[in-house]
Parts: sequence; C-alpha cells; structure tokens
Amino acid sequence: MRSHCALVDIDPWLKPYAANLERRYRHAVLTGLLLTNGEQTLGEWANYHLYYGLHHDANGWVFREKAPHARRVFLYGDFSSWQIEDCYALTPLGNGDWELHLPFHALKHGMLYKMWIIWDGGSDERLPSCCTRVVQDPDTRIFSAQVWFPEQPYAWKHPNPPRPAFHYIYEAHPGIASDQPLVATYQYFRKMILPRIHQLGYNTLQLMAVQEHPYYGSFGYQVSNFFAPSSRFGTPEDLKCLIDEAHGLGIAVWLDLVHSHAVSNAREGIAYLDGSDSLYCYAGKQGQHPVWNSRCFNYGKPETLAFLLSNIKYWLHEFRFDGFRFDGVTSMCYRDHGIGVNFTDYKQYFDARNVDNDAIAYLTLANQLVKELNPTAVSVAEDMSGLPGLAFPVSLGGIGFDYRMAMGIPDYWGKLIKEYPDETWSPGDIYFHLTDTRPEEQTISYAESHDQALVGDKTFIFRMIDKEMYDKMSIDIPSLPVDRGMSLHKIIRFLTLTLARGGYLNFMGNEFGHPEWIDFPREGNQWSYSHALRRWDLADNPHLKYRYLKNFDQALLQATQQVCLSRTLPKLLCAHEHDKVLAFERAGGVFVVNLNPTYSFTDYEIPASQGIYDLLLNSDAPEFGGFSRLATGQEFHSYKRQDNDYLKLYLPTRTALLLFSK
Repeated sequence: MRSHCALVDIDPWLKPYAANLERRYRHAVLTGLLLTNGEQTLGEWANYHLYYGLHHDANGWVFREKAPHARRVFLYGDFSSWQIEDCYALTPLGNGDWELHLPFHALKHGMLYKMWIIWDGGSDERLPSCCTRVVQDPDTRIFSAQVWFPEQPYAWKHPNPPRPAFHYIYEAHPGIASDQPLVATYQYFRKMILPRIHQLGYNTLQLMAVQEHPYYGSFGYQVSNFFAPSSRFGTPEDLKCLIDEAHGLGIAVWLDLVHSHAVSNAREGIAYLDGSDSLYCYAGKQGQHPVWNSRCFNYGKPETLAFLLSNIKYWLHEFRFDGFRFDGVTSMCYRDHGIGVNFTDYKQYFDARNVDNDAIAYLTLANQLVKELNPTAVSVAEDMSGLPGLAFPVSLGGIGFDYRMAMGIPDYWGKLIKEYPDETWSPGDIYFHLTDTRPEEQTISYAESHDQALVGDKTFIFRMIDKEMYDKMSIDIPSLPVDRGMSLHKIIRFLTLTLARGGYLNFMGNEFGHPEWIDFPREGNQWSYSHALRRWDLADNPHLKYRYLKNFDQALLQATQQVCLSRTLPKLLCAHEHDKVLAFERAGGVFVVNLNPTYSFTDYEIPASQGIYDLLLNSDAPEFGGFSRLATGQEFHSYKRQDNDYLKLYLPTRTALLLFSK
C-alpha cells in the first residue's frame, strides 16, 4: 500500500495533495536511512549523548565535544583551579570532533567544570552540549556543568505502568508546586503533590520545566541544556525517585519536551557553542525566532537530528519517562512559525515555500524512535495549525503522534466566558467545538492549561466570579456570582472531559478553581515569588467553597473511569437551543447538561437507549457546592414512545448529570 492511501481515504480533501503526502513520507524514510546507513535501527544509532560529553572508559575519563568552528578547546574547572591550561586541551579528531582523556583521579563527583573555546575572531566559556548536570552559583548566578557520577546509581523499584486506555493528565510545574513563596523541589512534589494527584484519580503526570533553563520565568520553554534535569528542583536522583514513586502508584509520567527551539544564551546553551550560529541551528535571520527571541533548529543537519533523537532516547532510558508532549510543533513545521496564520486552506499545509519538510521528517523519526524504544510510550503534539496526519501512523501516511492537543477548546471556552453571557451560550455550538477534531486523530482535550493561568490573563474561575473571589468564597456567605461561576466551572470541565476522544488534561490547581494567575519572579514584580506558587490551603479549608470544586473533579474522574470513555465516541441525543439543554450518549452513559440560568425543567424528555440508569454524578449535589435539588441514589427507567426510547429527568438550572446504564 502506498503510504498516503489511508489518510487520503479518510479525508477526501487531501486527494489533490496525495503526491505531497507521498513525498513527505519518502523524505522521512530517506532521512532515516541516511542517518543510519541502513545498518542500524534508530534506537541503536541514537547515541550522540553516549559519545559526546563526559564519560568513563577503561583508563579513566573521556570528554568529547562537537565544535567544527573551534580552533582550540579546553576543559577547565575546580580540578584546574579554574585556570585554562594546555594539559587540559582537547585534541582534534577531525570532522569537528574534539577529545580529552584524563585519569580517574583527575575528576571527582560534584566538581564544576566548563569549556573554553577559541574560534576565529573570539573566545569564550561554554557548557558542554551533552552535559547531564548544570548548577547555578547562588551568589554570582553563573551556571557551570557538574561532574555527576554517584557511587551508587539510582535503584529503580517499580516498572513503567501499563498504558491506560484513556489519559487523565495532571499538568504540573515542580517549582511552583509549593504553597510557600520559594522554588519547590522534586522531593517536595513527590511527598506533597503526588499523593494529591493519585487521590484525585489522575493516571498521567505531565511534568513541565524539567530540561535545564537559565531563566526560571520562561516556564521551562527556553532550554539551554537538553540532557540536564533542572538542578533548581534537586538532583537527577530526586527526579528519578519522583518518577519511580509515580510509577508505583500506577501514574505514567510524561516529559514536556522542548525540541522546537533553543535559548539564545551563548554561555549557557548550545546556540553559539563553537562560536558560530549554525552548529545546530539555522544561520542568520532564519535561525532567530521572531517572537520567542530564541534560536531555531536546522532539522536538515545530521548533527541536529543526532542531538535531538538521542535526547529522546536519553529521557526514555535514563529517567524512564512514559512519553512526551512535544512543545511548539507548529513553530517547527512552518518557516513563518504559524505566527498570525489562521490555516483555513489546505494549500497552507503543503506550501513548499513555507513548510519545513526537514522538521516534519524529524518529528516522524522521533515518533518512530519513541515506539521502537518503548512501544507503550506516548507522544503528543502541541499544534494549532491542524496539520493533516499529525496524529496518525507513519505507515499510513501520518507523522506518527499518538495524540494532538485540542488547542481550540480552551480558546473557545475563553471566548465564551469573556465575550458572551452564559444565557446566550449555544448547546449545539458547544458540542460542535468540543468534538470538532480530524477524523483520523485522537486528541487531548482541556479547558485550561498553564497558558490560561499566566500573568496578564485570568483563570476562567476568576473571570466568572471576579472580585467576589476575594471575600465571598466562605461557605457561610451567599453570593450569586460565586454560585454562577462554580456551576459553570463544573459544567465546562464536565463537557470537556466527557466529550474528549483520547484524554483530558488539567493544570495543577485549576481542579479546585485556583483564583490567581502565575507570575514568576522578575524585575517587573520586584522578583516576588508570591504568584509562583499554588494555594493548596484554599482547597483544604473546610470553610471555603474551593473544596467543592476539588470534590467534583475527583468525582468526575471516578465516574467517567467507571463509564470507560475510551470505548466509544459520543452520540448527540439533543441540543435544544431554546431550553439550553445538551445531551449525548457514550459507552453506556447518558450525559445531560442544563445550561439554562433561570429555568429548571420537570420531566424533561431525553432520547436514550433502552435500560435502567443510575444517577452516577450530579453537579448539583451538596458536596459539590450545589443546591441538592436531585435526590442521590436515584434510578431512572427508560420508556418507549413511538418506537423510540426516552428518559424523563428533572434538570435543575446550570447542572450536569451523568447517568449510567446498569
């Protein structure tokens, strides 16, 4: 079968571009063959990090670096009293490779070191491209590589958990996980936050900001050292222990992987490692991201492909991650990075002047490598362009991701909340936007990720409740804006999760309606940590209403796991615009939402399959901050009318119900 056939059969709009899809596939295959010479698998070949960097050999230490533009390369650090000496000069091996051998006694675990590189026209300090540990001096704020070879390597206790049929994803940033104004650690997260995640019922943890980054406020998206877990949160062993304990709880751990660009910092990063701007990135203007002020990788260079593919292998093998969320895929795939583009025409996906086919080939190879190394590992693409075949098997014409982030859903909810009173929200329009995905793809749906919580914006709950969040969240203080905001918060998450195709994501703290945005310490806020934290005390306080939202999130995950959303796609039962009632059926469950802010309906007739249904979840229950207008433990029997089956339900205002067939 030709590689493009299945994709074109699914989406007839792709027929004019069948030849483009074939070329895209062949380019990826040829790129892989050129890298491996057809003699190895990608997994056997991707060992860049095992050759370059600091390692042991039979005689002592060996250090290698790729620096084709360099004239001389030195290693210096604690072991040389930070003096640049000829005895620590690297020897050129040809092909831009440099090497230094040292006896075992020359270096010790914990020592700091750097490179000094001389090139035509200049010289400066650099950190090795494949260093696995980087630390920052607390006084000078200067970064150095650190020799990291503990006497006792970490002893893993738990195997990777099996891949769940449906992913309940908890997106988290370890540094802001504490309720104190400080940088939290991997150990803190393991001890204090992991139990919360497990209790809520999430089966997947997506960790942000793991790859080392010089600027804390970049949220981890300006990476300098791609093989080094950020030391500001602890040691590599601390991270391994966190992942290991998550595995012991049955929680898979994904890495938020940044291969879309590199930080521009010369001394800390790889962008100008050998004095040139073209070792791993595009030279000149093409190598400068116009919005992110970062460097853009040249995915057509073998060195870049070797570096990035080996990076994937490193995180899978060394830290046993269960998958990756690939950040910034749109920026990778288009030379204009998708900036200001609406992607309303299929021609835009195949414009030879704008599409970076080398980047698409890299992503294809990356997905093949992930599956080769761990067939149950997951890859997720953060793409807003709708690139056809992105989350579709490579053998059938796709690029090979398991899932695509449904980025339009939070944008849609945000637009509704900001621009339209909820009495005008359309049930049919909501259903369409939450199920409008490419037919060949699985998606990860979410109402809010970290993007909706950044400074300059407001969380959804704050937009809906506004200033009354400051003094009306006590359970003893009635407030109509609070009641409205909490009801809609529950409905938004109910619909987003229950209409999702492959998984559902929640950002840390949003499950209980975290009221404040995230603002990292910076000059503009006098380097304050007061907004770089999570207020767990709000959710734990029995006198505040936040706990109702936390309770609902936990119950929602528990109920939908019982329904098993992975089994079927939703089937629309009704979308009554006048009444503001939406109902759909899925996997033996009937999901009903009354969005009407003023009318409750008695004996409301909903089409449904024949059966007896239990009321599995009711957002109006008192433990969720509701008004208890429906009795718990109710049982509903379908009845037949004119050869069709129906349920009659009482639908209180702004309420979501889940009924499950016995």
